[in-house]
Amino acid sequence: MPLEEYFDFLAPNDIRIRGHRIGIETLLDEYLSNARTPEEIQHLYPTLRLADVYATILYYLENQDAVSRYLADWEEYCRRSEEAFDRDPPPIVARVKETLRELESCSPEERIRLLQERNSERRAREDARPKQDIAEVA
Repeated sequence: MPLEEYFDFLAPNDIRIRGHRIGIETLLDEYLSNARTPEEIQHLYPTLRLADVYATILYYLENQDAVSRYLADWEEYCRRSEEAFDRDPPPIVARVKETLRELESCSPEERIRLLQERNSERRAREDARPKQDIAEVA
């Protein structure tokens, strides 16, 4: 089987293992950065065949310049995404961080009380929301 048939080339910056949502960057990060063997990588991703892992590594070795650029672009994308997330986190993340800051200065008993209060507030918000009929969703 030709090497390219192991992959789905969805976009110039999105190469996936054929039949999976796993990108080659995921496997190559394990191989290059974490020094995992193909067998260890396949164990981490049991839906993949060992041949998929070897094909990914071979694709990298046969196209090292292009795949190295692909990986550098992926790392830059991840860095920018993390910075954007840190600058403007979703509301739930902001609430969790606020709760953690409050908990740091509390005794264990106060922590339990504060978490129980937060849980009660959350339940009250959920109960106040209109219930959506399952038939409406379908």
